[in-house]
Amino acid sequence: MPKMKTRRAAAKRFRITKNGKILRRQTKMRHLLECKAKKKKRSKRRVCAVAKSDYARVKSMLAGGQ
Repeated sequence: MPKMKTRRAAAKRFRITKNGKILRRQTKMRHLLECKAKKKKRSKRRVCAVAKSDYARVKSMLAGGQ
């Protein structure tokens, strides 16, 4: 049986921690930043965990999945 391949697009967007959590960056930080409040931009710098509903789908795209 051949090895499972990692989807490269997913590998660039997600990270798996030692405990098995999948982390992602927050959305809405690419453009039109002038009109967004400083507080909102600061809070969106942090990474957050992937939602439970998306967890299985994202994990299957990464090498640690299956």
